[in-house]
Amino acid sequence: MPCAYDWQEETQITKVFSADRRKIKLASALSGIKVIDVTGLGPASIAAMMLGDMGAEVLKIDIPPGAGARGVGEGLPFFPKADEETERMTVHMATNRNKKNIALNLRTEAGQRIFCKLAETADVIIESFRPGVMERMNVGYQNIAQINPRIIYCSVSGYGQDGPYRSFPGHDANYAGMGGVLSLIGDRHDGSPILALNVVADLAVAVLHAAIGILLALCARERTGRGQLVDISMTDGVVSLLVGIPGAAEYFYSGVVPKRGETITSGTSPFYAVYQTKDDKYFTVCPIEPRFWQNLCRALEREDLIPHQFAPSPKKDEIFAELKRIFLTKTREEWFELLTKADVPVGKVLDLDEVFSDPQVLHRQMMIEVDHPKFGKVKQIGIPIKLSDTPGEVRTLPARLGQHTEEVLSGLGYPQAEIEKLRQERVVY
Repeated sequence: MPCAYDWQEETQITKVFSADRRKIKLASALSGIKVIDVTGLGPASIAAMMLGDMGAEVLKIDIPPGAGARGVGEGLPFFPKADEETERMTVHMATNRNKKNIALNLRTEAGQRIFCKLAETADVIIESFRPGVMERMNVGYQNIAQINPRIIYCSVSGYGQDGPYRSFPGHDANYAGMGGVLSLIGDRHDGSPILALNVVADLAVAVLHAAIGILLALCARERTGRGQLVDISMTDGVVSLLVGIPGAAEYFYSGVVPKRGETITSGTSPFYAVYQTKDDKYFTVCPIEPRFWQNLCRALEREDLIPHQFAPSPKKDEIFAELKRIFLTKTREEWFELLTKADVPVGKVLDLDEVFSDPQVLHRQMMIEVDHPKFGKVKQIGIPIKLSDTPGEVRTLPARLGQHTEEVLSGLGYPQAEIEKLRQERVVY
């Protein structure tokens, strides 16, 4: 006879397990994972922060003053000159939270030896120099993999580790343009592309693709026992985003090159746009689906507009102008309350001070406060990935430049006299 499956017994076991689980503080998702962060001020440092938030032990390596550069942050207009203000600003820089800090000159042989010792027991290295720089300092992937075959070595660059553009310098706007996304952002009447801050290549690619690539490589290592190179090209990542952009996603099928300002999500369609309100504020209205468009038209008492949602110009322009006129008759808050009750996709365009007082943002703990011995309560942006059993946590605020140099070197076996000698030789700070 086949075995009878007892669903009641399984349900009881599940309840017992769930109850026990609530009593036990589980380890963080990445507990035990050691990460070396050589990303400087670049966006990939946020990827390292995300790993730290989830429990990884992150060591950030910065360039010490006098090591071929003026030091991290020096010379940049947004860094204060006063030491006290620099220290206060540092503890508010979320990108370096949950990280220890060592200042190490990788242009020296002594600095390279220290790096290799650190790499022996590391799980992940993430760097964002131009291709070839780490190799010239004798700490590239091939050298480190010989020391530690299990290393996950993530290199983040503008164009990738190979190809004709590999050595070109650049920033987000360059890669957003080369990847085809920038050509689609902007108003069709104005004619020129609009930069979306540094969101496209820096944040959507350098951060998220790097973090995902590292986690995938860690999963693969569980099966193979070996690490690998994770080659993140910001331009590759921008190109990959085209798969989700209406108009661009259909290019291979249709052969039609979408024009700026003519895609559904370009902000120039009446049902996907930003509108100004009576109190000189703005909100977004996005009833793309016909049922939401119908809800909007009924809420505005303009059911005559329902059949014309996808009307071409000039009718489309007439509807756009009419909606602009209507939305100027009430305040942003009034429209938000009215249209959310009508089940219309809308959102307020919030300034930063409004974001961090918004009830949804506060409820989701996307602004948190962490105690600091000198500066009291320090506000930080919260952790967006919510894990039910192994949630992320801000354990430590950002460290000063070189704050953990002595601790790290002592842990590697360097005696105090040798550490002082390395300081005098400007190998460490």
